[in-house]
Parts: sequence; C-alpha cells; structure tokens
Amino acid sequence: MFAECCGPVLAGAPAPTAVQLMRSRYTAFVVGDVTYLLATWHPSTRPATLEPDPDVHWRSLEIIRTERGGPLDREGVVEFAARYVASGERGVQREVSRFVREGRWLYVDAIG
Repeated sequence: MFAECCGPVLAGAPAPTAVQLMRSRYTAFVVGDVTYLLATWHPSTRPATLEPDPDVHWRSLEIIRTERGGPLDREGVVEFAARYVASGERGVQREVSRFVREGRWLYVDAIG
C-alpha cells in the first residue's frame, strides 16, 4: 500500500489530487518527515519550523469527505479524522483542510 499510495509522493512525485497529498502528509507525520511537511505547505501559511510531538503516535487516517481537489482543479478541501495515541491515551484529530494547486498541490490551512 505504501509503495502505491504515498511512497512515490514522499520520494518527490507530485500528488495528483488533494486527497493524495493529504495521505502523504499524514504518512510524513507518522514517520517524522518534517522536510516533506514543510515543502508541501503553502508559503503563505507555512511555519518557519515544525517540531512534531514525539509522544504522539499516529495510528490511522480516515478521509471523511472531499470537495474538488482533482487533477484539473485549482482548490480542494479534505475532511479527515486522524487517530493517535499520546501518553497512553487515545485521541482523534478532526480537521477540514484547504489545499491549492500551484503547479503542485500544497496544504494551506485548516478551516472551520
């Protein structure tokens, strides 16, 4: 699954859709690939640095819905739920994320 979904994107291939970029970014959080996360963040909202919490262990990603975000779109929205364990406690991060395609898909921010 990794080799088909996120592996090529994490290795530098452009994500063809916003949801595929979302999946690759989730995977980057799982493996701690801060360089990839920053590179796929839109410059207008990208933080100067990013330090993932080492106590957070990501367990699963569920895509709830998408709006646009296809290969021919300029904008897209992906709603997701990411499950994790932190300090022995289970949690869920729910987010509605905005993406733009400016030559390649980039994460902009969370809305709502």
